Amino acid sequence: MEKEVMSSLKMAGNILCSASSFIRKCIFGVLRVGPILNHIALIMDGNRRYAKKQKLSHDGAAGGGVRYDAGFWALMVMLLNCQELGVKYITAYAFSIDNFKRKPEEVESLMTSMLEKFHLLDILVKLLAVRVHFAGNLELLSNELRASAMELTEATAAYSKSVLTICIAYTSRDEILHAVRESCEQKRIDLEFRNDDDNEIKLMKVEKNMYMAVAPDPDIIIRTGGENRLSNFLLWQSCWSHLHSMWVLWPEIGVWNLVFAILNFQRNKTYCLEMKKKEKEL
Repeated sequence: MEKEVMSSLKMAGNILCSASSFIRKCIFGVLRVGPILNHIALIMDGNRRYAKKQKLSHDGAAGGGVRYDAGFWALMVMLLNCQELGVKYITAYAFSIDNFKRKPEEVESLMTSMLEKFHLLDILVKLLAVRVHFAGNLELLSNELRASAMELTEATAAYSKSVLTICIAYTSRDEILHAVRESCEQKRIDLEFRNDDDNEIKLMKVEKNMYMAVAPDPDIIIRTGGENRLSNFLLWQSCWSHLHSMWVLWPEIGVWNLVFAILNFQRNKTYCLEMKKKEKEL
């Protein structure tokens, strides 16, 4: 009797999953009729509140890694959904430079978990043909974590189906400062060795030296957790990006949250395009 019940439950589960997959594909098909985004940026907020909600440790003690696991798999599901929709660029705000100010044990736990996820990510992105790029001041990371990030970048450099940029040890202020310093140094070399008499630093040069130069400006920035702040994320690139805030905590984000965000973007896309066109004309 117990086996029959379990078999029935499994069959019901399979039917529900198939129905959900069919409905998702139908909705994705409708979304693709409208303008599809080229670049989605994600502020993955709410992990600590999720840990508290689930009665998990959020200070790096036993169980603290569970929320990082949930957040990682939420990102992988989001990556799959974006690929199915035809979104090529996905950028995730994983760790701010400001986060180093948290309790040392929490930072250490997060870094340990991140190193584990890099090894798992290496397997998954190769299956999906995803190029991985890391944006941020990687010198602030441990040697082991930095080496793992560089290996993952090199190992996926030839993939082009989609590009996943992970912002780690990142703030937009640091990115802008880095780009300006690099541009000034390049201009100094040009003036000294190439007989360049133009002292002006072009906007294009600064943008080429941004950590995020690998991707176009985001069409939409999605923030979970109910906050409406950019939190020092892509300040340079988000001039005409559509901002979408949702109350759901990051590990709990689902496909329907993404669908609603895209519908919201498509409704406002005309305005964003007009602003970009005016900027180019100026």
